[in-house]
Amino acid sequence: MGRIFEVRKATMFARWDRMAKQFTRIGKEIVIAVKASGPDPATNPALRRCFQNARSVGMPKDRVEAAIKRAQGKDTANYEEILYEGYAPHGVAILVETATDNHVRTVANVKSHFNKGNGAMGNSGSVSFQFKKMGVFKLKPEGLDMDELELELIDHGLDELGESVGENEEPILVLRCAFVDFGSLQKALEDKAITPISAEFEWIPTTTVPVTDAQAEDVSKLIERLEQDDDVNKVFHNMG
Repeated sequence: MGRIFEVRKATMFARWDRMAKQFTRIGKEIVIAVKASGPDPATNPALRRCFQNARSVGMPKDRVEAAIKRAQGKDTANYEEILYEGYAPHGVAILVETATDNHVRTVANVKSHFNKGNGAMGNSGSVSFQFKKMGVFKLKPEGLDMDELELELIDHGLDELGESVGENEEPILVLRCAFVDFGSLQKALEDKAITPISAEFEWIPTTTVPVTDAQAEDVSKLIERLEQDDDVNKVFHNMG
């Protein structure tokens, strides 16, 4: 337990239309969740996670409902989730999560982004070994005792609990668990009537690459280029 360090640089996060991008990403995740396990959140943990994340970014209820209806339509696109790997400048490893209805288009675009950003796209497995896929829950700390919470959740897959800050420098608690324990930890929080700010899967680097501010700027340009692609959901890196 302690302070969780989330690998990032201030220059990393471009502020281009972030909200619209988040709405698009969550909308795709809703479609994928509904197609996989149906529209009832009571029996669909993945859909409940989508609802939590929709609330965390202020996604309007009508857009959430529209995504559910779209998923149930016969002509709705089938999104395929594909992970691409590569290197940014200065040896920084990059993972690119996508949700696409045309993988030929997506792989061509991702490769182009890497090339134009002075990076190099790699083969499957060339970078992912440097990361662990984990469940990450972010909570408001008000009314929660960290020591007590840790003891109660450790038997439900909790791997790490610590303090951090949100995008607006507000205090938050970050809980991490192994990918396979996500459902167990999600249910334990629900049973305790704790609603996370967000509940996501993230690729956490096992080692980091130290960079200067100038080098971080080079890397952030590539990441921004990737993030602006409509097929890209999230980009992860091991820049320290």
